[in-house]
This record gives sequence, C-alpha cells and structure tokens, in this order.
Amino acid sequence: MAKPTLKAVLLSPERALGERPLLVVGPSLGTSTLLWAEAATLLGTDYDVVAWDLPGHGVSPAATETFDVADLADAVVDLVDTIASGSGFHYAGVSLGGATGLQLGIKHGERLKSLSVQCTGAKIGTPEAWLERAETVRSQGTPVLIQGSAERWFAPGFMDREPQRSSRLLHALRDTDRFSYAFCCEALASFDVRGDLGSISVPTQALAGAEDTVAPPSMAQETVDGIIAGGGTASAVTLGGVAHLAPFEAPGHVADLLRNLISWTESRGAAK
Repeated sequence: MAKPTLKAVLLSPERALGERPLLVVGPSLGTSTLLWAEAATLLGTDYDVVAWDLPGHGVSPAATETFDVADLADAVVDLVDTIASGSGFHYAGVSLGGATGLQLGIKHGERLKSLSVQCTGAKIGTPEAWLERAETVRSQGTPVLIQGSAERWFAPGFMDREPQRSSRLLHALRDTDRFSYAFCCEALASFDVRGDLGSISVPTQALAGAEDTVAPPSMAQETVDGIIAGGGTASAVTLGGVAHLAPFEAPGHVADLLRNLISWTESRGAAK
C-alpha cells in the first residue's frame, strides 16, 4: 500500500496565490475536476479554487498499487504543500472526495480551516459491493459502469435538461484508468471512520442530495451527529432535486453554502 500521486487544476482565474483564501475541492469516483467547474466559477472571484483528480482520473497519473482513503488525505496535503507550503486551507469534497475530507479532518485537522463533505458518509456502501465493482471494472473496463453511474449520479430529469454537461462527465468516467478505479473501490471497501468522527474539530457542513441513493441525507446527519458528540461544530443540509453530485447538479446552491461557511470561518479566525 502506498500514497498515490495526485495532480490538480486551478479553477479560479490565474493570479498570484495567497491573497485570497485557498479552497481545495475533491472529486467523486469516476469524475474529474469538471465536477467543480461551474461552482468554482461562482467562487473564483473571492477564493483561489484548486481541484484535484483521483488516481487515474483526469490529470492524475494512474496508481500502480493499492491505497486507502487515509493515503488519499496524505496525498492531498502533499499536493497543497506544492501550492502553498504549510498553509491552512478550506476543503470541500464529494463522495470519495468527501470521505477524503473526513480523513483530512481526523488526521490533518491542524491544516484545515473548514470542511464541507458532500454526498458522502463515514462509511459508504458495503465492502462486498465495492469489491465486486472493483473486479467488474478490472475485467470489463470503465465503460461498463456508465449506465449505472448515470442513474446514481443525477436526479431524474437532469440529463434531459443538461445533456452536454452530463455527457462530458460520463466521458470522464469512460476515460478513467480501470485499475486505478478498482483501487479506489477497494479503498472505499475498507473505509469506515464512524468511530473517529468525534476527533474532527474544524467547522464542518455535510451536504446531501434528497434524491441520492448512494449517500442519503441520513448519512450526512450521522456524520454531523458524530462530530457534535465529540464537541465539534457541524451542520447538515439537504438539497432538493439533487442526487449524488451536488456541485455539478446545483452549483449555485453549493457555492452559496460554501461561501457562507468559509466567510464565517474566516471572520471567526480574524476575530481571534
């Protein structure tokens, strides 16, 4: 097992970094930085927005061996250090990217300013289902997943309203390295931080889609309850008409929620 190498894309305008708060955004399995493009456009005036890709997805190189979600969190910190060494940052992630966010809060809380975990949970699915999917994609490739992913990712009617955008994201899945995707499935099979949520002290919001069958609102509430039980600050929000990819399906709503969280956290820090 080894920490993978991650690459990132700057989604906000090119300018000198450091004058604005840094927001790092993470992907869902099978997607790319495209997941965050529209939300980042709305946030890019106020924040430096950097999106990272999972191993073998988008711009990140393929993985050559297994890793776990904690390794992904370590790799995100390494990535941030190439941008702004030692700096604190705000983080938002979807599904596997959100699970990575929880690991950041648990393992690297001193680096986080705020945390938004979206369409995710402290445990997602069952190990058996993830291992079965890993085996399927290793033998048949990622195109075999497109129909099922489209059904999970988007709320009813979204693909009809946004055919070009949804098609582009599904193409990102088609182009993903099959073995890296399988390694991600295996990382999710072993992921369970329900007993560690109480150690997250950074201000956290958990966003859920009302139509999400992968990580329903009850999982966001479980995350919030676990953080609050440890004395942390957290809140849950359910987005109507949204399934599993909140910033893609509702970029304006997600951008507003993130801006509120980051502004509150920044103002609290300035007041200390």
